[in-house]
Amino acid sequence: MEGSVEGFFFRSHCVKVYLCSNPEDSMQERRALRECVFPRLREYCRHTHGLDFRVIDPYEAADQRRWPEQQSREHLLQACRESSHGPFLVALLGQEYGPACLPAQVEVAEFQQILRTGQRAGVSTCGLEGAYVRDENATPPCFRLQRRAHTPRPPGAQPNETTGDEDSLCEETGGQEQLTEALKAAVSRCVLEGLMTTERAQTYCRSVLDMDLRFALENHPPDNIINRCLVYVHKTSNRSSQREDKLLSQLCDHFLPDLVTSCQLQVYTATSECDRRQRSTPPKKLSYVEELCEQIHSDLRRLIARSLTVETGQQSLRCVPGDVLAGERAERRELCSIFSRLYDVKRPEEEEVRKYLDQRDIRRPLLVVGGPCTGKTVLLSHCARQVRSWLSDKDPEVIIFFTDLSIHSSPKHLLLSLMYQLSQSYNHPDPDHTPITSPLYPNPNLSLPQLRHKLLCLLSTLPSSKRPLILILDGLNQVGRTSDAQIIQNLPSPLPPNVKLVLSVSPAQTETLRALKLHYPQSSAADGCVCVELESAERTGRVRMLACLLSASGRRVTSGQQAVVNQALASCPLTLYARLLHTHTSLWSSATEVTELSLPVGVHSSISALLIHLEEKHGSTLVSVALSYLTLSRAGLTEAELTDLLSSHDDVLAGYVQQDEGPPSRFRVPEVDVEKLLLDLKGFLEKRTVAGARVLFWVSRHFGLVVCKRYLKVVEARVEFHSEMADYFSDCWAYGRAKPLVINPTTGPNQTGAVSNPAVKIYIDRQPHSQPYVFNTVQLPSCSSSFSSSEHSHINLRKLLELPHHLQKSNRWKELRNGLLMSLGFHQAMLRAGLLGELICLLEEGGEKEGVSQPSLSRERVLLAGMLRASACLLWSSPLEPPMVMEVKLHPFLGVCPGLEGYVREVEQERRRSGSGIRAVLSPAPSTVPSMRYVLETGEGECTVTDVAGTECGTVVISLGDGSVWVWKGSNVEELILTHEPKMCFVSVKNSGRFILMTTQCNRVLLWDVKDLETIQELKDIGGLQSGPDQNTHPTVAGFVVCEDRVCVWWKGFNFLSVWGVQGEPLTYLQCQNTVTCVLSSPGGCLLYCGQEKGMVSMFDMKSCSLLASCSGPTENAFISVILSQDKKEMACIDHIGNIFLWETAIKGEEPSFIRECYSRSCSTGIRNLDHSEDAHILLVCEAQQILLWDTHDWEQWDQFQAPQGRAFTQAMVSQDSHLLLATVEACPSVLVWRITTGQCVLSLDTCTLSKPLTLLKMGSTHCAVTGNGSLTTWDSELVYAAGMAPRMQAGVRQLLTEPMGERVTFYVSDWSETVWRWDLQTGSPEAMFLHDRPVEKLCLSPDGSHLVTLSGCNVYVWECKTGKNLHRIHGGEATDIMITPNGNIGVCFSEHDLTRVWKLATGAIVCNIHLYLKDAQISTESTFLIGLRRGDLLAASLWSGSISKRFSCSECSEHVLAFRTLPEHPDFVMVMTASGALYTWRVAEETVCRQFQLPPSFLCHPQVFQMSSDGSYALLSIDDDVITLLDFFSSRLCSVRAEGPVLKVCLDDTGHYVVYISQHPAQNKGCTCDLHSEPVLTVVRLRDGSRVGRLCLCKMPLTLMICKEFFVYVGFQDGSVGVYAIFDATRTRRGAVWGKINLTGLLRPCQCGSEPLTWLPLATPSITWLEPSQMV
Repeated sequence: MEGSVEGFFFRSHCVKVYLCSNPEDSMQERRALRECVFPRLREYCRHTHGLDFRVIDPYEAADQRRWPEQQSREHLLQACRESSHGPFLVALLGQEYGPACLPAQVEVAEFQQILRTGQRAGVSTCGLEGAYVRDENATPPCFRLQRRAHTPRPPGAQPNETTGDEDSLCEETGGQEQLTEALKAAVSRCVLEGLMTTERAQTYCRSVLDMDLRFALENHPPDNIINRCLVYVHKTSNRSSQREDKLLSQLCDHFLPDLVTSCQLQVYTATSECDRRQRSTPPKKLSYVEELCEQIHSDLRRLIARSLTVETGQQSLRCVPGDVLAGERAERRELCSIFSRLYDVKRPEEEEVRKYLDQRDIRRPLLVVGGPCTGKTVLLSHCARQVRSWLSDKDPEVIIFFTDLSIHSSPKHLLLSLMYQLSQSYNHPDPDHTPITSPLYPNPNLSLPQLRHKLLCLLSTLPSSKRPLILILDGLNQVGRTSDAQIIQNLPSPLPPNVKLVLSVSPAQTETLRALKLHYPQSSAADGCVCVELESAERTGRVRMLACLLSASGRRVTSGQQAVVNQALASCPLTLYARLLHTHTSLWSSATEVTELSLPVGVHSSISALLIHLEEKHGSTLVSVALSYLTLSRAGLTEAELTDLLSSHDDVLAGYVQQDEGPPSRFRVPEVDVEKLLLDLKGFLEKRTVAGARVLFWVSRHFGLVVCKRYLKVVEARVEFHSEMADYFSDCWAYGRAKPLVINPTTGPNQTGAVSNPAVKIYIDRQPHSQPYVFNTVQLPSCSSSFSSSEHSHINLRKLLELPHHLQKSNRWKELRNGLLMSLGFHQAMLRAGLLGELICLLEEGGEKEGVSQPSLSRERVLLAGMLRASACLLWSSPLEPPMVMEVKLHPFLGVCPGLEGYVREVEQERRRSGSGIRAVLSPAPSTVPSMRYVLETGEGECTVTDVAGTECGTVVISLGDGSVWVWKGSNVEELILTHEPKMCFVSVKNSGRFILMTTQCNRVLLWDVKDLETIQELKDIGGLQSGPDQNTHPTVAGFVVCEDRVCVWWKGFNFLSVWGVQGEPLTYLQCQNTVTCVLSSPGGCLLYCGQEKGMVSMFDMKSCSLLASCSGPTENAFISVILSQDKKEMACIDHIGNIFLWETAIKGEEPSFIRECYSRSCSTGIRNLDHSEDAHILLVCEAQQILLWDTHDWEQWDQFQAPQGRAFTQAMVSQDSHLLLATVEACPSVLVWRITTGQCVLSLDTCTLSKPLTLLKMGSTHCAVTGNGSLTTWDSELVYAAGMAPRMQAGVRQLLTEPMGERVTFYVSDWSETVWRWDLQTGSPEAMFLHDRPVEKLCLSPDGSHLVTLSGCNVYVWECKTGKNLHRIHGGEATDIMITPNGNIGVCFSEHDLTRVWKLATGAIVCNIHLYLKDAQISTESTFLIGLRRGDLLAASLWSGSISKRFSCSECSEHVLAFRTLPEHPDFVMVMTASGALYTWRVAEETVCRQFQLPPSFLCHPQVFQMSSDGSYALLSIDDDVITLLDFFSSRLCSVRAEGPVLKVCLDDTGHYVVYISQHPAQNKGCTCDLHSEPVLTVVRLRDGSRVGRLCLCKMPLTLMICKEFFVYVGFQDGSVGVYAIFDATRTRRGAVWGKINLTGLLRPCQCGSEPLTWLPLATPSITWLEPSQMV
């Protein structure tokens, strides 16, 4: 059970310093430290090291009665020594030694000797005899100093006011000074007579300062002192010599220097000069205090940092950020150790557990059954620690879970944690080495059945006979009825070999016991569970336990008192009760008179008595508030948090505020008061580690029950406490914010008859610890510099765990949804903490308990949850990526999710804060929509869906093959369990409106109004109405409708309908002529239309249940649907082969008149389903090979969709907005979505399962798909509409052109269809379409953006961009490419087999013809030459004459030219790359050549990727898999950029700043299929230093890539969408224009889904025709 990892996870997270001083001589110093130094150190420790900082000043309270006694101070000092991380002691020694204090207790023999000696010497000992009382209950017996019982001062009372009529006992006996002098005189006489040593006598003369210092420093190893203690001595010169000064001198000049030598104690001494008559002047004192504060602040920071450095150097283990499961594993081991220490009475059941573990062949669990407080947890913890000694011949692995104490107690999390611990304990390697399959990765997308299967595989393969597994689950009955049943159902039955399972449960939890019996049935003696009843502990054992506890605390009871104790132990046989008796009896003295009523009976009574005692000792307000906070916290509270909360509570703080002085501006509850209270609760309130912090928790849940009963009976009180804690963890009063405090002054004792002063409101800074999401810790010197900065950040896990819980419990739902769940900072912190699954659950379930639903906010939370779920694997490996992920995925949905505007702003701020990166200006149209998936977690493996029904109010009911029915109402899927009914086996479910009709295997029919679970009515007298006229038949329900207050059911294969009332009472049945196949109720419910076989329809009046009329169609095909048109008074009937018949139904009661037959076919093509949208007048008819859309207004066929090749449709429906068509296809697990207007398949909705969808449903604002294996997936219809209607091309983007950036930012896109789109970047959608008669092959834009030239077929089109007018349509020639000169006046049309024509752009007139075809041609910057390749030669043709006037030639070699580029910034030069790897500059006009660089012989330049910057500084040479090679021309060196995966596209920035490339994600080859890992990544690299500026996941396959001068990156995708991204770089100074455009385009855009672009038509016929070469003269 123990491992080295525990020491790391359980190190102290608090610096706790004891401030040792003489209270009378250090008031000014301590006040300055409290106000100036300690707050700074608190924030330093918290933000720099992630530590709490606390100072225990025993004399902080103004009321001296609150000062702790010597024994309490020693306990406080010891607690600081043991629990402080680093320094634990700061001592202040001033000018005064302090008075000697009376010892709290003196042994009997010594005290009597002192009295006798003093009396012989004439010392008056009457006062001592009265002040000390003999206590035989102490071990050894002693005389104890009597203290007046301190009643805490109530809020508002003055320090000098008394709270009772008792006086100090010391004052009655002569006062403190007289007692001290008498004791000193008697002790001195003992020394003179040789009865006592000098060293012993000095203990009676020491002050509190001396005693505390010696207790802290004497007889301790050097390790406890070195770098842990600081002593500051303030000396003054010219002091008078006194005895008190001798004691102080002995302390300062002998005791402390010896420790400096032996233990390296750090002692600082300051000497001040002063007059003999005056110890110190105020200015000098103030100067010393200021210097002292700075020195202590510096020294403590140094020691804290040093302690962390030493720990880091000694610690070999480093916590992986986000490794929650590893931390929980260590936390469970710590809990096991805590509870095992409470095992004080040996139990006979321990042997039963041992026998069970020794048996090899048994394969059933051991069930430990015991009532409350019987010690089940303690017993199992003790057994877990003993397993290795019991099975000494083996190496067992023990895994224990305390399910009731786990923070994340869901069944899924428990299985994940168990799988992790199994893999770690047995060193199980990950077979795929992928995050998805790794046990370290808590995949939130795995369902319980999947986890159960994986767990079973691990349990079956990992444990062996040499290394068996012992699995212990404690507190199973405390996690909730549903959760414990799910946990049980997912455990293996029977147990695998070498696996032992031990569970504990209370006998009162019948549901848990029932689940265990069902999961482990007892069919024979070898089956079922092995049960062990936990009996009460023997009385003798409990007596010994109590005696041991009393002895350990230095107490005992007298024989008379023991009889009362024995009687109490006999009344309650629980060990917890015996432990509580120790608390009560340790307060007794031998003089205490006890009776049988002196001790409370029972655990709860004893806890209440303990709380009463604490209230009397510490004050009722302090106790009640502190224990309420501890009880209501989610995971316990740290000591620092408890002090902060108490300081923030007005009632507590009011008891400390001094009303006779000015109100303080800053004040806190003294730490010492909190520490004393916690010391009195030690043993019942323990510390454990939760999420890396040491928190206080009740070892028994019954303390929490009593606290709630005593202090939190009123619901409003609980809500108020939760609200206070929510304020604290949300930083409401941190960072110096003063909180108001209302004080109601009372009438003073000398103001008889005076009127009370009015209430006063003062503002006090309570100085709570700040609660940011992340503490940015510093990098320690011993840490490796290779760690990223994120690894030196401390996540505030306490805030992440507590704040959502308290916001929920305080009913602050709006703040939870808007302030927390929609906060990027909260999301990032949760991800970095490894709490992705918990974050998704919060988003999916947040705000559901609030009465008022807000669908818009729900949509936004669902969207965020779906995106996080889909990106789980990336976010797990890279928790700092949420801004990038959300920026990519959120933008397309912002138009329909306005609530995300603030979230997007946070994303933008976070991206800008990084200084450099890539920002999505226009995100491409999404290919899918985030979903919510629910799995029917039956616990019995795979389930088969037999029937599905969905209601209009959004409820889905699913019937399974095992007879169970499951219901989804927007959150989880839960099994429908009918109370007060035996378990039923359902066979079918049907829906009508908001009603569900369920049929059972025993022929019962139940009607359920889904708006109320209680309104489930059984349709009575089912035998009579079900069988109709034939009383011997029992048909199957085919369907039903609800007509006002009547339920009409029709049956498969029968010609009648049964009618019931909605309360289940039978009414009648309606007889038809033929078998009923479909039924429709009129909108008012007055008429019922029954479609039948043989093409007949019958109409019934539902008020009288009489037949009104019947009509028959021209064929005898069975009708499958009836549609009514109220406006046109028409009835349409559709038969089973798709024929549609229309009747006129104008006159009620008369036979409808046949109008026409709309569609006629003689044979069936397999109609799968029908879907009618009444508002949009659309009827969808889904067949196997096609989907037909009908306009129901005119009954004309509107459109037709063919099934994908080789596939068949299984179901289809029209979306709620009627713009999209959703369909399922055979052997396809996704739901495909088509845009109705264009016929384009735009989306693929993933169901996250391999099983194909069985049923599609649309309900309200939700689309739903249910698969055959019990998976239910939902999509928000608005999100589907936004994604489906997002603008995109008909095919993949093949070419992109950008206009020069001016007032508007536009670009042109071609997909090689007949349309060229112009997009407006500000709106993010196409604004115009340029239509052509044939597909567009090429397009070119003039440099000033005024003209667009397109090549379509054999025609060249010239468009005016501003007006969209087609200026010219030129016919002639067989052009394959087009270009425009840099001056924008001339166009060039290339043809491989014809002339290259040079023509004027304005008129279309030919300038000249070039007879040679130049490959890869470019136009010179000055628009004079056309330069291109011809059979390996580089030629330049004049654009004025068409002749070849220049040729590249080199005397050095005659090899072919591979590639070339013109240089816009150097218009006279052309860069030329030859086949030998030589790079030349060619001055075209002068025909001079100069070789600039020679590539290595082994290097090959790729001409198809050769690019060069406009100034010639960089050249892109080649791509080799994942390596991009560039040439730095100015430095004459080759550079390489290594991508994350194979490079798909690359582009060199024209200015030479960046290289932009798209590469395949490396995770694609590791089994991850999510879009962020399986799709390419866009990366920008700065060429100057080779550093990566940013990266962005594209989520889909790109086809084109380009970058413009304004550093916008344009990406065209395979699905026709376009993405635009901006490069922002902190090192680039010229970015004003770019950032201005980002500010325009980065705003929240309204949804452009319904907008249509302008359409610009071409000229009908060519306006210009060029002559063919044969026609030229």
